[in-house]
Amino acid sequence: MKQRRIGKDGPPVGAIGLGCMGMSEFYGPGDDVESIRTIHRAIELGATLLDTADMYGPFTNERLVGKAIADRRERVVLATKFGIVRDPADPGRRAIRGNAQYVREACDASLERLGVDYIDLYYQHRVDTDTPIEETIGAMADLVRAGKVRYLGLSEASAENIRGAHAVHPIAALQNEWSLWSRDLESNGQLAAARDLGITIVAYSPLGRGFLSGAIRSPGDFAPEDFRRTSPRFVGTNFQKNLELVDRVVAIAARKQCTPAQLALAWVLARGDDVVPIPGTKHVARLEENLGAVTIDLTAGELAEIEAAFPLASVAGERYADMRFVNR
Repeated sequence: MKQRRIGKDGPPVGAIGLGCMGMSEFYGPGDDVESIRTIHRAIELGATLLDTADMYGPFTNERLVGKAIADRRERVVLATKFGIVRDPADPGRRAIRGNAQYVREACDASLERLGVDYIDLYYQHRVDTDTPIEETIGAMADLVRAGKVRYLGLSEASAENIRGAHAVHPIAALQNEWSLWSRDLESNGQLAAARDLGITIVAYSPLGRGFLSGAIRSPGDFAPEDFRRTSPRFVGTNFQKNLELVDRVVAIAARKQCTPAQLALAWVLARGDDVVPIPGTKHVARLEENLGAVTIDLTAGELAEIEAAFPLASVAGERYADMRFVNR
């Protein structure tokens, strides 16, 4: 596996990582045995950046990842997140917390669930607008000094907050949605701020929540509990409009003799050596397909063709039903 680095001085990781969220929630029923097999295969193939969060499950995904890596901890770069608070009695509700006491409590709880002594990359999952970013990052920096965390990250933070956070303690990674159909960070200052500061972009949902794989042909393809059934880009007329865009990617991939997922991931990889996509999957076969994208080189002409087929701002629908919690 080709490697890239997290931040200026952080650890090397495989050029493609693994998002573990869907193993526990959001994308239909999971299979812990197959999920653990998938994590083990990712490590074998060099996809060493594993991504989870306390709110996935909630809480169960960290335990699953911890179980999977218990006998191979030193072979992975383990990332988790805090800050989105869920009520187990009403998992659909969300709150954001970033005060210092909560940061400490959340980290200790994640360490316990993961069964590890330290977290390689600890993200503030969403910015708490009621708590100064300096307080949150100051508390996270204390975790670094205590040896509980090695490197710090932000997710869906505004350019202003990226710069403010980095002034308190170096930020190694910015995790944002980035794919052919989610490119707002390119124009809202986030990408520019990250690159000014030497912050790696960890691209989540690089396959457009699976849509760019070309495998989803109708809303009926989703399991009853799959959150995409109510996600704006997958409902009503938006679904068909977006499917037309995906079919253009499918056609280009066929000419390139790769899968649509590999083409979409190759496009993300081509954004720069400071980008590490983390496609999520809970199946070994899909993982192996995704990792094949590292072998695909796109020419300038092919990149232009892809972007002409999938123009900026051409996607119908917002990324989330509630956009209040992103780019804060």
